[in-house]
Order: sequence, then C-alpha cells, then structure tokens
Amino acid sequence: MVVTQQEIENRLWDAADELRAAMPEAQYSSVVFPLMFWKYLSDTWDHRHQEFLADNDGLDDLSPEEAHEIEYRDYQSFEIPLIHKGTVEKRRASWSSILATVTQPGLGLRVRTALQAIETANPDKFTRLFGSMTWTSEEVLSGDVLAAVMQTMDRVPKMHEGNMSHDVLGGAYEYLLKRFSDGSGTRAGQFFTPREVVELIIEVLDPKNFESVYDPTCGSGGMLIASAGRLKARGGRGYTLKLYGQEAVPDTAGVARMNLFMHNLTEFQVEVGDTLRNPRFKNPDGSVATFDVIVANPPYSLKWKPWTNDPRTLGAIAPQSSADWAFVQHMIASMGPKKGRAGVVLPHGVLFRGSQEAIIRQRILDDDLLEAVIGLPANLFYSTTIPTCILVFRPAGTKAEERRSGVLFIDASRRFTKGKNRNTITAADIADVVAAYHSKLDSDGNLLDLRDGGDLIARFVSLDEIKGNGYNLNMGRYIKQAAVEAEDLGTLIDAYNVARAEREVAEARMLKVLAAAGIEGFDE
Repeated sequence: MVVTQQEIENRLWDAADELRAAMPEAQYSSVVFPLMFWKYLSDTWDHRHQEFLADNDGLDDLSPEEAHEIEYRDYQSFEIPLIHKGTVEKRRASWSSILATVTQPGLGLRVRTALQAIETANPDKFTRLFGSMTWTSEEVLSGDVLAAVMQTMDRVPKMHEGNMSHDVLGGAYEYLLKRFSDGSGTRAGQFFTPREVVELIIEVLDPKNFESVYDPTCGSGGMLIASAGRLKARGGRGYTLKLYGQEAVPDTAGVARMNLFMHNLTEFQVEVGDTLRNPRFKNPDGSVATFDVIVANPPYSLKWKPWTNDPRTLGAIAPQSSADWAFVQHMIASMGPKKGRAGVVLPHGVLFRGSQEAIIRQRILDDDLLEAVIGLPANLFYSTTIPTCILVFRPAGTKAEERRSGVLFIDASRRFTKGKNRNTITAADIADVVAAYHSKLDSDGNLLDLRDGGDLIARFVSLDEIKGNGYNLNMGRYIKQAAVEAEDLGTLIDAYNVARAEREVAEARMLKVLAAAGIEGFDE
C-alpha cells in the first residue's frame, strides 16, 4: 500500500493531538518524536525480519546463533533486542510488543525500558537517541494518555521502506516540527529554523559531493538535512556528505539524530554540549576541527561566560551580554583553510554594536574574512519578530579576486510574503538573492548579473569605504533602501545608556570649566 504524504501527516497529528489535555503544545515533540522513531525502527526491523525468514526457508538446520549472524549480516542494520530475558515477561523491545500491553499498569516504565534497551543494543548508532524520556513517568504523562497516543499513532501505516519512501517519512517529520513551531510560540521555535531561510543559506554555501558540513548549534538538524537535500536535487550524491552537529540540549540533539535517520542519512555525528564552552569536535592537538561548510542559526544575544584564554578569540572577546560574535569566531576557527565557507543567521545588531564587538568586527574586516551580508525581512522566525541577516565568511586569501578587500551587501528585506503568524520567503525570492550573491562585478563594484527584482538591491562596498564609516556595517550606510537600522530592544537600551553616560561626562566637564571661569547657575 502506497502511503501519501497527507495521510501520514494527518494521522501523526491526530496522535500528537491526544496530548492536548496533558501538556502544552510546545512539549509535544518530546513525546511524539521518540514514539514516531520507535515505530519506524520497529516497523523497519519487522519488515526486514520477514524478508530474512522468506529468503531462508528451512532454518531448522541453523542454530539460533547462526541464524542471528546471517540476519544481522545481510538484512538488519540495527538491533531490536529482547528484554526481560529468562522470564515469563520476555518480549522484544518493539513497538508492537509493548503496544499489546497498553491496558496494563506501568506502560510508561515498559516504554522506557524498551527504548533504553534499543539504545544499549546499538551504541554506535542510538546512544542517547531518545533523550531524557521524562515523559515516561506517570507523574508527567499518565498511562491512559500515553496509551491513547500510541493507539492513535498505530493507525499510521507501516513505516518501512517497502511501504513509504524516506522522502515521505522525512517530510512527515519536518511537518510535525513546523506544526509544533507554528502553534507553540518561542519554545518549540527555538530549535526550528524556517525552511526557506535554511534553503537560502544552503544555496549560498553550495555543498559539494564528499564535503563535510558542520552546524555548531544544530537544533533539530534541519540545516544538515537541507545540505544533503540540496545536493541531491542538483544531481549530486547527498549521501556522500559527512554531517556533524553539536547541540546544547540533549532532547533536541535526540530530535536531530532521529530527523537525520528519518531522511535516510546515516553518515552523521551529533554531539551534546555547549559549543562555546566545550566544542566536541577537535583535532588531536586540541584545536577545533575544521570543515568545508559551516552553517548555524545560533540563539541570539545569548548571555554567556566569556573565554579567558581561548585560541578562537579573534580581535577581542565578545561581551558577556551577547555571544553573537563568539559563535562567529568559533565558526571562523572551524573553516577549512582552503575551501571552507561559513554562513550564520544573526540579528542586525552585530553589524554596528560597539565596544568589544566593534573590535572583533574590525579584525575580521581587516583580515578580509567577511564576504557578504544579506539582509532578511522582519518576522521570519518563530522565536523573534526582528529582522535578521546572513553573514557569509571565507578563509583569508580564498575570496574570488574581484571580491577581495570588500563586502557584498544584499538587501532582501522587502522580499517577503506576509502571513498570519510570520512572513515567508518564496522560491523566487531565494533564487534572486542567490543570483545576486553569485553575480560578477564591474570595475566600479556594481553587480553585472543582478536580476531586475525592483526591491532587491545589492552593492559591493570596498574596505576603504567601510573603514571610513568606522567599520560600521549597518546596511543603511551602504544601501539606500535600508533606511532604518534594525535594532533589537536590547541594542537600543545599550546605545541609550552609553549615550547618556557620555552626555553626563561631557556636562560635568563643561560645568567644571564654567565654574573655574566664575560662571555659575548652569547646574540648577
């Protein structure tokens, strides 16, 4: 039976909707994704087990050990082990096995035992895959509700390669991610970057066959998956990419791993930890590992504990109040020296904020590492309404000759379709921005191949002009369309406090001079 995309999405949402009286929608993912992936693994294992039995009629001649060796050598790529061996409760840690017990007390504990058994039996693939599993506790989710979710999800047709493609399966997974983010406010949206923003940044960075792709704040793994998908769509071999990600939240890292598996991507490594404090991908000498493509949508203006002595520091250390430039410094350190490139989504404040961030910005510009700034529309994201931008970096000396000693500015802030909850970017918008990014330049720095988009403006700006503006990258200084600086509230408050402090110092100095001259009355 061929399963349509719409059918599997509807039935999966029906299962998620069983949670509506038990927890906020923002928490659905912690329950639905582990259950969905467990069903996928179990259905796949059962399907291949039946193929093994059909192809090996007359197994009576084989010992259990020999049969196990043949099955796992030629048919299975992971193990669904037996649990409670040697007892009357012995059963396989599969979906169907535990589903048969949903009317019995202690369902959550049995589910937890089964999932932990699968992780333990497949340490090279599924370690920590299912996250903390706190939802298996009766105090968090009652057995009745868990049973209802499982029974409803069981109406989803068999989730194996003989019944549905990985494109359908991966699409259903992403549908749930988007659905949770659309309806849940910021909490679910924190680890979900809108598909069109992901597609834009991946199109710009253009991963190639056999390259490595790294996301230091990978969330649900969307940028890693999009890299393989983009390569496949262009006739390449997405499966040849080596995918790496790090995520600070263990449950979200589990979501990423499951997402990658659902898309039939197995050449990946997702680690858990704070990338700034403890980067998990390192060389033998302790330096951070380097990659061909680095992509990220890190948490904006994150408060962090600044480095004290870290080789990733470039120019200065980012302020405690915002780790934006610290993430950039980490990504620059992670770029391969010859063909590496990095793209990161950040708030516009990184373009013009002062103090340590200005020093970092100056160093990066003087080293000619910043290739492009792409201004995006406001209200694209689930977690913030502020406009954002994509910064594109290249290692020193690797820019195209005509792009050296300057930065390409592309203002796409007016290229969007207004929506009920948030704005979106169309495929045509993405194509126009990518065309602008790849456009050739004339001797005056004008783009020769810029499509006539009307409200899409691009300009290559020399480093000398940027220096003349005090290394300020605010797009309004270089592109007339961007008339208003896109500042978040925190940036405005910081700027106001600095201006007020400077004014008070100036007034105190003035009053002192006036008093020395015998002129009084100005301080009343």
